[in-house]
Amino acid sequence: MDKKHLPPRLRRRSLLLLALLLAPLLWPLQGVVQRHYSEQLAEQNRQTLDLYVANLLGTLRRFEVLPAIFGQLPVLRAPLLAPEEAARRDQANRLLAGLQRQTGADVIYLMAPDGRTLASSNWAAEDSFIERNFAFRPYFREAMQGRLGRFFGLGNTSGKRGYFFAAAIRDAERTLGVLVVKVDLDHTETLWGNSPERLLVTDQHGVVILTSHAAWRFRATRELDAADHAAIAANQPYPTLAPRPLQLEQAQWLRQDRKLAETGWQVSILTPRNLLDRPVQSAMLIAGSAWLLLILLLGLLLQRRRHYLERIALDSRARQHLEQRVQQRTQALSQLNQRLQDEVLEREQAQQELARTQDELLQAGKLSVLGTMSASISHELNQPLAAIRSYADNAVVLLDQQRQAEARDNLLQISGLTARMASIIAHLRAFARRDSHAPERVALQPAIDDALALLAKRRRELQVELIRDLPEAPLWVQAGETRLRQVLGNLLGNALDALGERPPPRRLTLSTQAQGEYIALLIHDNGPGFTDEALARAREPFFTTKTRTQGLGLGLAICDSLLRALGGELQLANHAEGGALLTLRLRAVDAGARPLSPEDTPA
Repeated sequence: MDKKHLPPRLRRRSLLLLALLLAPLLWPLQGVVQRHYSEQLAEQNRQTLDLYVANLLGTLRRFEVLPAIFGQLPVLRAPLLAPEEAARRDQANRLLAGLQRQTGADVIYLMAPDGRTLASSNWAAEDSFIERNFAFRPYFREAMQGRLGRFFGLGNTSGKRGYFFAAAIRDAERTLGVLVVKVDLDHTETLWGNSPERLLVTDQHGVVILTSHAAWRFRATRELDAADHAAIAANQPYPTLAPRPLQLEQAQWLRQDRKLAETGWQVSILTPRNLLDRPVQSAMLIAGSAWLLLILLLGLLLQRRRHYLERIALDSRARQHLEQRVQQRTQALSQLNQRLQDEVLEREQAQQELARTQDELLQAGKLSVLGTMSASISHELNQPLAAIRSYADNAVVLLDQQRQAEARDNLLQISGLTARMASIIAHLRAFARRDSHAPERVALQPAIDDALALLAKRRRELQVELIRDLPEAPLWVQAGETRLRQVLGNLLGNALDALGERPPPRRLTLSTQAQGEYIALLIHDNGPGFTDEALARAREPFFTTKTRTQGLGLGLAICDSLLRALGGELQLANHAEGGALLTLRLRAVDAGARPLSPEDTPA
């Protein structure tokens, strides 16, 4: 029988069997969860116990050294030497009261060798210790024997719990008396708060002396023997001579203990077991819910699978019909996509042809300008050539006459003239070469110098005053080195054309401004400026206001296109003082050496 065609009854039985097989997995899961939470709770209780023990020991150790230190004070030794003098006892009382306030101790008192209290910090209180005898206390006996006295108990006068530290005051070989410091432990107990955990401190008799649960106080955690009863009767540390037993159900508590060797006490923390059982039960409830959810999910999946198979059978014919329609639609889309690709290819070819035409127009413009400049360039070169010929002829005559020094001067003059000719040729070559469209780091001032050098003769003929307001430090911008020179040459040439239409004086001003992430080059001439039509149509191709062929012939439209391709901007306006104002905004870049272009690479 096919599995996907099982009858409903058989499917339900299979599901029930699967549920029974998965149910035993919950038992080991309970053990794992209980162990995890037990370890977590034990670690938490250990940290809490460490904190409480550190707090208790810190409180006791803070007062442990005080009796020995205070016993060295002369004011406190004086009443022991002369107990009948009231003035000395009064001074001691006042000193002990001050020390009690400063240290935070409960009571500090001075005892004679017979156990009688001579001075006390509570001398002015109704329950003053003055003239009371505490010789029966074990701390007094231990101090008289030369040891540090320690004792926990209730005060006979105050009825308050406290821990007593006592030290003997000696004079040479004689014991003058005992100084006692009582520490109030009620405050320490209040710091434990009201948490589910139970904290308790038991002494050497197993009696609870400190606890976070008031009902357990002064209850015996174990059966007291005869020695315990005798010690309790002799020392009277509790409000009762027969502490009642404390019955604790061990199964209801998780317990951790810590021994305090200094005091002989045991600090314990008891945690209700329900704090462990509760998260374990919650985890098991979640696991059981997950198990039931899994069974229900499996049943739902089986039901959905059956419906899914039925839907597959019902939708098979519709899918075939749909596939046919999809094939038809795909074929139509393929044809449409092919037409779109053809159109995109034609447009890309048109754009490439436009760019190529623009480059050719640019280069043609440069070559045309080179023709118009040939006369001036040849003039600039003919002068040094004629001078070189004259200096060379003179050098020959001078060498024949053994006048080597004068001949050497002529040769140096020839060297300087050749350097000048090389500079003129370099400017011309930099202007005429092609460069790549990729932006690079270009120093602005050298590009301006090259453009001005090519237009120097024309500027001198027009008697144009050049005003340069440029910084000495190089300004590095993002541009193409050759194209920047071409744009500058075109714009400066247009400015000279405009200045040629007005009488002297003629001025051309170059300045720079920092505008955020841009560097602006401002070209201002005192010519006629732009008309409204020129400002509106200056960026249109083939638009011109010139009546004769002059300038670079690139047009402001091509200059604007080149600057935008380099990440810059060309702005046209009329200056407030008259004349045209052209602003070239180029992106500023960090200073650095420009990579060599193919035209810069030596042959």
